[in-house]
Amino acid sequence: MKSAADNYTISTDKSLLQRSKIHRFLSEKAYWSLGIPKEFVNKAIDKSLCFGLYEESSGDQIGFARIVTDETTFAWLCDVYVEEDFRGQGLSKKMMEAIVSHPDLQGLRRFCLTTKDGHSLYQKFGFQVTKTPDFFMEIKDNDIYKRLINSVIN
Repeated sequence: MKSAADNYTISTDKSLLQRSKIHRFLSEKAYWSLGIPKEFVNKAIDKSLCFGLYEESSGDQIGFARIVTDETTFAWLCDVYVEEDFRGQGLSKKMMEAIVSHPDLQGLRRFCLTTKDGHSLYQKFGFQVTKTPDFFMEIKDNDIYKRLINSVIN
């Protein structure tokens, strides 16, 4: 029996990525990157291991995930999404299966991510809320894209 997920493919081939669709989603719909400039998205893609999710019949890209990694000790999973019209079909699970089984992501000492609402998905793949939050530090600027846009306009 063929599942809905069988009508989709996942690839790490960056030449297949539909960068304008990725930018549109990240800049307009993703709470973590609203307003991100297209140049930033392109540079991030170029410097990361990326997974594209495609509808087989049309070839349209309907999902994406990006991993920042040295492929040896550390990886950061980010920019994960499935287009709204395609949710509820197990496609995020299919993407996560591809990600956690990718050969360049095996044997890592630390594989991190942040999420506001995806805990139940990521826990199925071994991620857990950190037991050492006091160890983590960050410089976070939630308004950087707004300031960049305003500086260009003004």
